[in-house]
Amino acid sequence: MPNFEEKQKVVEDIKQKFEGANGVILADYRGLTVSQVTNLRVELRQAGIEYRVLKNTMVRRAADEIGITGLAEFLEGPTALAFSTDPVAPAKILSEFSKKNKSLTIKAGVLDGKVINAEKVKDLANLPSREVLLSQVLAGMQGPLQGMVNVLQGPIRKFGYALEEVRKLKEAQA
Repeated sequence: MPNFEEKQKVVEDIKQKFEGANGVILADYRGLTVSQVTNLRVELRQAGIEYRVLKNTMVRRAADEIGITGLAEFLEGPTALAFSTDPVAPAKILSEFSKKNKSLTIKAGVLDGKVINAEKVKDLANLPSREVLLSQVLAGMQGPLQGMVNVLQGPIRKFGYALEEVRKLKEAQA
């Protein structure tokens, strides 16, 4: 059995993971086969997400020490945690995985230090990816800029038409 110092070191490690992550998803993995868990781990690792199975008491202690309240009620039974700097990615991957593998259930999440329930995690999973959101913002910014360019080109275009008419008149007189 680990002594107090070893347990405290584990708690410190969990605290660092919570503090370094913008999104943490808690899931119950009971009923998954070893190959299913391995596939999930590979998928999460490829997305830069750390997936760990940790003792509930250690997670509870770490969360309490850094001021995350409301997490204790979700720390019952086997719990795996997915830590990520991107809050949407672990929610998306775990939600998709749970649709294919009914044994995996999402318990809750921690988003920027605030606990969210499983329903909010699913809402988070339905958000478009960061890249899609950025492209939507850029498209929204381009519209008004394109309109402004057209407005500013109007007088120049009219001046060009006027010069062309003057040229045609001078050619007709010559």
